[in-house]
Amino acid sequence: MDKINSAEILSVGTELLLGDIVNTNARFLSVELAKLGINVYFETVAGDNAGRLKSAFEAAFSRADMVVATGGLGPTADDLTKETGAAFFGRKLVLHEETLGKMKSFFKSINRKMTDNNVKQAMFPENSVILPNNNGTAPGCVIAGNGKTLIMLPGPPHEMEPMFRESVTPYLKQRTDSILVSRTLLFNGIGESALENELRDMIDAQTNPTIATYAKPNGVSVRITAKTKNEEEANSLISPVADEIYACLGAFIYGEGETTPEQAAVAALKSKNLKISCAESCTGGLLAASLISVAGASDVFLEGIISYSNESKIKRLNVSEKTLDNYGAVSARTAAEMAKGAAETLGADIGVSTTGIAGPSGATDDKPVGLVYIGLYINGSVKTRELHLSGNRQRIRERSVSEALRFLLEEIKNTVVS
Repeated sequence: MDKINSAEILSVGTELLLGDIVNTNARFLSVELAKLGINVYFETVAGDNAGRLKSAFEAAFSRADMVVATGGLGPTADDLTKETGAAFFGRKLVLHEETLGKMKSFFKSINRKMTDNNVKQAMFPENSVILPNNNGTAPGCVIAGNGKTLIMLPGPPHEMEPMFRESVTPYLKQRTDSILVSRTLLFNGIGESALENELRDMIDAQTNPTIATYAKPNGVSVRITAKTKNEEEANSLISPVADEIYACLGAFIYGEGETTPEQAAVAALKSKNLKISCAESCTGGLLAASLISVAGASDVFLEGIISYSNESKIKRLNVSEKTLDNYGAVSARTAAEMAKGAAETLGADIGVSTTGIAGPSGATDDKPVGLVYIGLYINGSVKTRELHLSGNRQRIRERSVSEALRFLLEEIKNTVVS
C-alpha cells in the first residue's frame, strides 16, 4: 500500500457551522496524526449537504493523500458522508451482515425497536475496511484507491476517539515511515516576540528538529519537534536543543508539557516543605483559587485573605495606617507589609500579596490602570515587584496572578531550606 504523508481533516455537520457544537474532533485528530508523522495542512468543515460535501472531498483530495472525515454516519437522511465518499471512489454501498447482526443485538439488549433507517448504518462502500464501534451504533470505515485514502469516523467524540486509537492508529502505522515527537517548554514573564527574538538564530538554523513559539493565556511555550523513525532517535535530536534553550532562558521556564504555573508552584513548595498564605486586593482571590485548583495543594496552602479595603489591610494583615496614608494602598510598601502580614499572622513560611488598579476606574496621574505591586515574604525578608499591565479589568487581574506565580517560583528556586 502507498505511504501516507499528508492528510486533511474534514468535519461534517451543519451544527458545527452554526456553532451549536464545538469542534473538538479536529483538535484530537491533529494531535494524533502529528504523532504518526502525518502532516495536516488544512482542516475543513462542511454542512450536511451532498453537493457541498462532494466539493469538500474534491478539494481535500487535491491537497492531501488522505482525508479523515468525522460525522455524517448516522441513520437519518441528512447523514451523507458514506454515500458521498463511496460515490467519490466509484464504489457501491453494500450491506455488511456482521455489522447488522451486532446492531440488532444492541437494540435488543436495550429493549428498543430497531427502525428501518438504522440499517443504513450497516451499509458500507464495497471493499472497505470496517472499523468497529464499541461505544455506539455507527461503525467507521476506510476506503483506499488510486493513491488516496478516506477514513470515515462517527462524529460523537466518545465514539470517534476510541475508534481512532483502537483501529485507525494501528492501520496508519503500517502506512507511515516516521513519527513526530515533541517536547514543549513553558515560559512565563517573557512575551512571545521577545522570546522568539532570543531564539532567532536557533529558529533560522532549524532543520530537524524544528522550533516554534506559541502564546498561551498563562505564558508562552516553545515546542521542539523531531521527525524520525522512532522515539529514541527523536529524543536524541531534541535534548541538545532543549538544553541550549535552558542555558539561555532557563530563568523564564516554569515547566514542560501540560504543566500550569500553579501546578509548578505547588510542586516547588512541596519539594521544599514550605507553607504559603496569600493576601489579595486587586486579584480578589484569584491567586488563592489558582493554587487551590491543584490537587494536593492542602499540603502547602494555609489560607487566603481578600483584604480589599484599607480597614481589612490594617486589621487582618497589620498594614500600618501610616504606610497607607503616606504611600497609598497601591504601593510597594503596602504590598510588602501585606505579604509579611499574610505570613506572620497565619504562621506560613511564605506570604504573597497583590495590590493594584485593575480599572476601569480608580486611576490617577501617578497611578494608572494596570499598575500592580506583588509582595513576597520569604526566608524572613520581603521583596516586591512593580508591574505595568494592559487589558481590561479581568485580564489585568489574571496577568497579576500569572506574574505573582512567576515571582514565587523564582524565589522558591533560590530558597535554601535549613
